[in-house]
Amino acid sequence: MKRLTLALATTLFALGAAAAQTVAFTFDDGPRLEQTPLLSPQQRNQALLDALAAHHVSAALFVTCGNGANEPAGLALARAWGEAGHAVGNHTMTHPDLNSTTVTLAQYQQEVLDCDRIIAPLPGYQPWFRYTYLREGNTPEKRDGMRSFLKQHGYRNGYVSLDTSDWRLDDKLNEILKANPKADVTVIRQAYLNHLRQRANAYRDLSRQHEGRDIPQVILLHHNLVNALWLRDALAQFKDMGWTIIPPAQAFADPFYQQQPDRQVPGQSLMLSVMRSKGINRWPGWERLVDDGDYEIDVIKAAGQ
Repeated sequence: MKRLTLALATTLFALGAAAAQTVAFTFDDGPRLEQTPLLSPQQRNQALLDALAAHHVSAALFVTCGNGANEPAGLALARAWGEAGHAVGNHTMTHPDLNSTTVTLAQYQQEVLDCDRIIAPLPGYQPWFRYTYLREGNTPEKRDGMRSFLKQHGYRNGYVSLDTSDWRLDDKLNEILKANPKADVTVIRQAYLNHLRQRANAYRDLSRQHEGRDIPQVILLHHNLVNALWLRDALAQFKDMGWTIIPPAQAFADPFYQQQPDRQVPGQSLMLSVMRSKGINRWPGWERLVDDGDYEIDVIKAAGQ
C-alpha cells in the first residue's frame, strides 16, 4: 500500500509539475501604421487578434502612440484590442531610450503622460507602463525618479520575464520579402518558433534554479509582421509544450513581479535583473539570452537567406 501511495503521489506531483508552467502574452510597439510586405496595417492587426481569439488568449498591447495611435486609423486598431478583451498599456509616445545621455528624466516622463492622454479613454486600458528597450535609466537618479513617478501616477511596471528577439527575425523577414515578395520564408518561420521555444525553456530553467519554482512567465513579443503571420503557430507550440496561457493581470499578481531589483541600472528581463542584483552575471548558456537573435540569423543565412 505504501508503494502504491508513493507511486500515486509521485505521479500526481509529476502531472502537477508538467501543468504548472504558465505564460502571459504581451505585445509592444503597436499598433503600427507602417507598410510591410504581404499584409496591410489593418490586416496585421486583425491577424494578431484572430490568432489570439482562435486560442482563447487574453493578452496585452503596450502602445507606442507615435507608431500610429496618434492618428485616427491607428487609434482604431488599438481600440480593437480593448474591444476584443485585451489589456491596453503605455509604451511612451516615440520610444526613446531612458539609458541615452540625451534623454532626460523629465522628457521621458512627459512621453508617458502624452501617450496616456491618447490611450486612457480606450476600452481595456490599464495603468501599466513598460519601459522602452526594458531599460530603466542609465543613472540612479533616472531609475529612482521613474519609480517615484510610476508610483505617484498609479502605474504598474509592465515587467517582462521571458524576453525574446522576435523583432530581429521580423527585420530579416521584411528584408527578404521586400527583395522578393514571393520568397520562401519557411526557414524564418521555423527559426522564429525554435527561438521562442529556446527562450521559453531557458527562462523556465532559470526560474526553477533561482526562484525555486515555475513563475508565471510574461513573454515580450511585438506588433509586427512575423507575429501576424505565425503567432497562431507560436501559441499552438506553447500549448504543445504543456504550458498554460493566462491573462497578463494574473501573471502580474504573482509576488515575483512586485520586486524592484537593487541594481544601479536595472532592465532587460526581470529574471536577469533579479539575478544580476544578486551578483549572478554569467551562467551556462547565458550568451543565447543576450545575443539579440544572432544564433537564429546565422541559421537563416546558412540556409541561403
